[in-house]
Amino acid sequence: MFSWLFISLVITILLTPGPTNTLLASSGIESGVRKSLKLIPSEAVGYFLAITIWGVLIDYVSETLPILPSLLKLLSASYIIFLALKLWKTSTVAVDLNQPSIGPKSLFCATLLNPKALLFASAVFPVSSWSVWQAYAVHMGLFLCLIVPIALFWIFIGSVLVNNNIQWFNQKNLQRTASLVLVSFSVPLSYSAFLSI
Repeated sequence: MFSWLFISLVITILLTPGPTNTLLASSGIESGVRKSLKLIPSEAVGYFLAITIWGVLIDYVSETLPILPSLLKLLSASYIIFLALKLWKTSTVAVDLNQPSIGPKSLFCATLLNPKALLFASAVFPVSSWSVWQAYAVHMGLFLCLIVPIALFWIFIGSVLVNNNIQWFNQKNLQRTASLVLVSFSVPLSYSAFLSI
């Protein structure tokens, strides 16, 4: 019912640094792992709402404009390549993780407005997710399950980076690895978009 490509894309995109992950890492630095756990439900609800709204909207509009899902897939593949290039270029620039105290409300808003939600709805979730209830439930359930360990990972990264105990575990290596993985996933996404045009 779900594919390994779906799982791989979700994990890769969720691992990519962005507004939500920066806030999670900041909270890990500021409050530690245990106190930051309260932020994970805010991320899950934010993504759940944003992806669902985008998915339903895209499904509704694609009835009158059938080429829209393919165009959005191509746009999403382009966005993934843009993210990859940006990650590579900024891998040596220090990220400001010393932000004001992060609460569930600010993390929810950052996630709700995160452009990754459109990417998930238009290119990662299968088209059937927006018309078949069972497909939606399986993919959304799996997505929400994957959020938890990845959010924990980002919180943990914040707590580790503040101590800087592991030399190879640094921002540059993390971002460049994520950049290469993103490029590798943009290829099958573009290919599938071209096949469906």
